[in-house]
Amino acid sequence: MGAQEIVNNIDVNGNHSPFAVYLDEDVFKLEQENLYRGKVWSYIGLDVEVPNAGDYKTTFVGDTPIVLTRDEDGGLHAWVNRCAHKGAIVCRERHGHSDDGAFTCVYHQWAYDAKGDLKGVPFRRGMKGQGGYAKDFDMKNYGLQQLRVQTIAQMVFATFDSETPALEEFLGEKMCANIRRIMHKPIKVIGHARQFMKGNWKAYAENSRDSYHGALLHLFYPTFGIYRQGQISEGITDKVGCHNYFNVSIPPKENIEYSEYSEEANREMQGPHQLEDTRVLKFVPERDDGVALSIQSLFPSVVLQQIQNTLAARQVLPKSTNETELVWTFFGYEDDDAEMDEHRLRNINLVGPAGLISMEDGEAVELVQNGVHRDGELRSFIEMGGTDVEDYTSPMGMDENAVRGFWKGYREVMARD
Repeated sequence: MGAQEIVNNIDVNGNHSPFAVYLDEDVFKLEQENLYRGKVWSYIGLDVEVPNAGDYKTTFVGDTPIVLTRDEDGGLHAWVNRCAHKGAIVCRERHGHSDDGAFTCVYHQWAYDAKGDLKGVPFRRGMKGQGGYAKDFDMKNYGLQQLRVQTIAQMVFATFDSETPALEEFLGEKMCANIRRIMHKPIKVIGHARQFMKGNWKAYAENSRDSYHGALLHLFYPTFGIYRQGQISEGITDKVGCHNYFNVSIPPKENIEYSEYSEEANREMQGPHQLEDTRVLKFVPERDDGVALSIQSLFPSVVLQQIQNTLAARQVLPKSTNETELVWTFFGYEDDDAEMDEHRLRNINLVGPAGLISMEDGEAVELVQNGVHRDGELRSFIEMGGTDVEDYTSPMGMDENAVRGFWKGYREVMARD
């Protein structure tokens, strides 16, 4: 079965997808063309990661190496991290700064400015009348491949396609409102973490949209009273369904009536369990909405989270059919005092590669990859909550609307019926 046929076999409503979408090398290649270089905005960083002129951050759009920069006028730019001369990587560090505003390829010293325009070529005219490039060689024709860049709040996105709709149109009003809810004032970066998973990036994209597993896989949630099914919550998707967020309110002080749910859905950690430092559970309300847990997944490449007082952007980077890198960028607010800085850093123990809550997600992705590797023609079953749902607003954990929405959006971008 060819890559296009595999993609076309995804159910148009997202109720089923063939396991081959996680396994097929040609599907992975097709994603780089149709999705990551298509009419899609990919998250590439936070603007505070490059606060000053000459600052840069290296990252990826799909499997293409990208550099995010800031120019002398304060503008943000993104260009392919590939020298126009021999194709070598230009910026080799994850983060850096150029004092003179030049980005120079170490191989032959071709130099570019923050916009990606070529500004210097050694021995361009040769020496003493010998060597050099032809007289019609024009540096304007040899700049770095540039992407369109747009921001919302302090999140930076890029696209290869000149016809991609404006970023806020691509995300939709509801998604933009939730981003601004979290980034309601200036932010500052407080740390990074990187996580490698031996699984396909789409398995993680599903996981972040799958509220069904929330209090079933992550037993830390119900055990320590952060979240249980039945709590006041909402799951919101955009009109297609490929973007979504889950917002969960602060647990009520009084007991919640769980009798309508099965014991299985409300199990806790087995055996003795306690925390050496219970301050990790402390929640300091920072808004008037009472939301203590927010997970927002933006197609295709980022998850924006608020878990207690831990704020982070998780960038999802596909590395191969069975390898994914997850880059966590933790942030707080500029006006946080020293006590709040310490609290956020302590709260980070809840999330990240070894987080008390989120460490199981990476293993779940790998369990899926290991389970489906042999029988790609079989399909997943994604029908919780119905198969033809039109109202995409529902309590967290009661349906798979957002997972189906991901596959609907993915198919719209990838399929050629």
